[in-house]
Amino acid sequence: MNYLRLNKTACTLHIVASLLLFISCISIEARAQTNAARTPTETVREFYRLMRERHFREAFALTIYKPAIDGLSAEEFEELRPDFEKMAAIIPEKIDINGEQVSGDIATVFVKIADADKAAEAEPITLIRDGGAWIVGDSENQQIVKKAGKRFFFEARIETHHSEVQAMLQRISIAELAYATQHNNLFADLPTLIKAGLVPKDIETPETTGYRFHLVLTKDAKHWAAAAEPMQYGRTGRLSFVLDQEGIRSGDKGGKPLIPTEELIEVTPK
Repeated sequence: MNYLRLNKTACTLHIVASLLLFISCISIEARAQTNAARTPTETVREFYRLMRERHFREAFALTIYKPAIDGLSAEEFEELRPDFEKMAAIIPEKIDINGEQVSGDIATVFVKIADADKAAEAEPITLIRDGGAWIVGDSENQQIVKKAGKRFFFEARIETHHSEVQAMLQRISIAELAYATQHNNLFADLPTLIKAGLVPKDIETPETTGYRFHLVLTKDAKHWAAAAEPMQYGRTGRLSFVLDQEGIRSGDKGGKPLIPTEELIEVTPK
């Protein structure tokens, strides 16, 4: 065995590893210097650019949400990717900056985003100076994010889904009313409402909403009730919902229905 060759190979590998570590340190330091050199306006522009290009980790590193991103495993990050994709999808290609104001360690950048129905309006974006660099967000919410850590995005998603479920149930109620006025005061099941364009098709599966929706009718189709449960308890939602003649009700049932389907039809007025 040629120990000299092995020693030379090991030495070479050690030098390469040291060089890669050195380059990595330089890259991190250069990136930190770049971030620190950015103005509030440049920070906002770079954040939007990175979001549009789906570089989510790099984008959130320019915000108060960095602690929430840094702690995520690769699997957790991929689980949240659809939510990040939704955020990126609503960012237009063209964003106009209408000026900035700086007062100490707080800055405001005025962003004009064109609306499809009206002229562009300037919206204030708050930034704070953190570690010598400007980041998007405010100090109050920064503390909330730091406290929650990697749980932040999951908790935010759950709260969003809860609000969206209530809005969807209200939409179902309006859809049933609209359908009944045109069908001799008879109500419809969910597939019929979807086919009529009265509720969105993505309500059929939980991938988009994070919830399973179902609607039941009395045999004479003169009364109805709806319910929704989280697809994954503790991840996509915690509350189970029911909409009947008493209005919208919710409760934490560990992901199970607030009222079982077979009982739900029984509580609708006959």
